[in-house]
Amino acid sequence: MLFAVGKFSTKMDKKIIGVFAGLGLVCAQLPSWAQEKANYQLNEVVVTASKSPRKQSEIGKVVRVISAQQLEQNQGRSLTELLNQVAGLTIGGNGNNPGDIKALYLRGASAGNTLILLDGVPVNDASNISGEYDISAIAIDQIERIEILKGGNSTLYGSDAVAGVINIILKKGKGPLSGTVLATAGSYKSYKQALGISGTLDKTTFALNASNTGSAGFSSATAILATNLEKDGFNQQSLQANVQQAFGTRFKLFANLQANKNKADLDDGAFADIADYTYDKQTYLLGLGAQYIVGNTVIGLNASKNKVDSKFSYVGDLTRNEGDISHAEATLSAPLAPFADLISGLSYKESATDQLSPWGSLSAKNHITSAYSSIFLKFGEHVRTELGGRFNRHSEYGNNATYTINPSYVFADRYKVFVNFSSAYKVPSLYQLFSEYGNLTLKPERTQTIETGAETELIADKLTLNVAYFKRNINDVIGFGMIDPSTFGYINQTKQNDEGFELEGKYKWTDKISMDGFYAFVTGKQVQNGQTEANLYRRPKHSLGLNFRADLLPKLSLALLYKWLGVRQDQYYDAGLSQSLVVDLKAYQVLDAYIQYAPKKSIKLFIDFKNLLDTDYVDFTGYTTKGLNLNAGFLYTIK
Repeated sequence: MLFAVGKFSTKMDKKIIGVFAGLGLVCAQLPSWAQEKANYQLNEVVVTASKSPRKQSEIGKVVRVISAQQLEQNQGRSLTELLNQVAGLTIGGNGNNPGDIKALYLRGASAGNTLILLDGVPVNDASNISGEYDISAIAIDQIERIEILKGGNSTLYGSDAVAGVINIILKKGKGPLSGTVLATAGSYKSYKQALGISGTLDKTTFALNASNTGSAGFSSATAILATNLEKDGFNQQSLQANVQQAFGTRFKLFANLQANKNKADLDDGAFADIADYTYDKQTYLLGLGAQYIVGNTVIGLNASKNKVDSKFSYVGDLTRNEGDISHAEATLSAPLAPFADLISGLSYKESATDQLSPWGSLSAKNHITSAYSSIFLKFGEHVRTELGGRFNRHSEYGNNATYTINPSYVFADRYKVFVNFSSAYKVPSLYQLFSEYGNLTLKPERTQTIETGAETELIADKLTLNVAYFKRNINDVIGFGMIDPSTFGYINQTKQNDEGFELEGKYKWTDKISMDGFYAFVTGKQVQNGQTEANLYRRPKHSLGLNFRADLLPKLSLALLYKWLGVRQDQYYDAGLSQSLVVDLKAYQVLDAYIQYAPKKSIKLFIDFKNLLDTDYVDFTGYTTKGLNLNAGFLYTIK
């Protein structure tokens, strides 16, 4: 049955979208099947959707949370492995060599169209073409919680929040002083050591976490004929520090530092193993901030410095790309009336890059200033609406604006239906503007998104069902073509139209046994000069995930993690033919098993079996994926 999914026709795809979109509205009208009880999902408090703590029942957006408990139940796994289990989110290259850069595709959007936040602060890489941030640089043992906000959210978050926002909330000090020690080892001579200490001393809270990760790896690129391929290793050192100082109950200062150093061996492209190609990447994020409460009004000030320094050594030639982003923001959260709350902000962001290679150099910078506001309205006990707008002034392309209209309706504390009309944008990168292929007349990519759905608890404290449909149209998509009759470069040339839906469910048999799963569908095409072409390369039209968890004994737990991806297409450059080729990629399934045993409250032992079925699959054409492998270790907590 799983494999039949990939055989649906285009006509059937459209019918499925209509059926499931309607199903969400039908589910929302169902009566209570059991004793009334508040929907625990709707009562969950999140911050990313509104830049302030709110219950999910008070917002009309799709927010999924990877909680601290889930992170504790996945010791030794990577951030990309956890994100790959979220509905509608595919990590390209998740099964490839750990040193390879991972591509994040949310709801079929291209890499770079999902904004990454660290503690609410946007992070980008100003030195690469798309500006996307390499999430593999973030060590999972330093993360407290992850919130995934789906849909266009540029009104509150600015550029890149086209398909959604992923807010990675780092560990903070809380409670008495405590420490943790983590150690793992596994296949491909992989290893990890991590130390953490955190706590509260008087009115000062702090957290300090450091980790060292490595792997002897395997050849990133596969080869059709060659044997004895070089193993491409990977090593990462990571440091995270967070300090908060309270002055009374209304004023506090905070500072945080995130630093990573990644080293890896690379190959020369698809099917091209090479021995002398390495990269050394260092990333830094320094943040300073303050919060002051006056009555019910919260004023926030934040400043950050985000720097990426990448060195690529290729057969003796050295390329160095530096990206530097300075960001400052002031926010105001205040009640306007018993039925209305206001979130407003002013932000300034300056991006700079210096790049030097044997083929040339680039030094450039620009900046953008923004003002935004959203009003959250309450109409009686059931209706909530967000109305928001943002105005931007960019130093190169000029002005643009975005909006959000987001009504929702909650009844019986267990059913929520919502509609979200929003616009979003993505600014041209420094490389697209100022490089030898740059074009200073580029406009930002502009997106219009409509999203509707329902979140329901069909059986109290037992069965939840969520469904969401989206349609996203992007204008002025930046591509590569003729700037004028004699010059190739970056131009605004195409439109991109995407749509899809996600169906999610969770069933809890008992307090010790539960299962959750999803089915996601997405389709997309580009429109250029009246011609349409399907172009969601590496992104499956159909995907499915199932997670089963059971506490077998008071101290022993088991989790089974399954994901199926349907057929896809891939486009890659064939050096021998000197041209790009489009190939079909087969559907595949991956099953993992995670076992954790806690002989004492302070000790957790775990073993993680990955790709139990030893599936031979391809994420990126010409690159190798992992077969059956395992990782084992322990976590020791000192209090």
